[in-house]
Amino acid sequence: MKKLFYPAILEKEPDSAYGVTFPDLPGCVSAGDTAEEALVNAHEALAGHVALMVRDGDPLPKPTVIEDVTSDPEVAMVAVSVIGVTVPGRARRVNVTLDEALLEEIDSIATNRSRFLAEAARAELARRTAN
Repeated sequence: MKKLFYPAILEKEPDSAYGVTFPDLPGCVSAGDTAEEALVNAHEALAGHVALMVRDGDPLPKPTVIEDVTSDPEVAMVAVSVIGVTVPGRARRVNVTLDEALLEEIDSIATNRSRFLAEAARAELARRTAN
């Protein structure tokens, strides 16, 4: 299991929600009504962003050392933090047992059951480890 830690910039403009951006991963953003909510959401955003990059075969950038993160005078930075992400590995076949009604519900909305379950598991792991 490979884990990377990316710097995250927490920002807050007047009359707006808190936002989180990742200098190493343009386009990976999250937001929340509170700083805590924005940072919790940042875990999920980072996990999803990295999973998509791995799936698409895009190289993951090396995380910038937090001391090298510079502030942008146009950004109302509140704090800089680091957020960890587990890099997805190769797919491995496993047997799981699920309620058949739950499987029917998943199959009614998902085009790929395995992908759906993996994405749901990643989101839940990000949520639980963010607290």
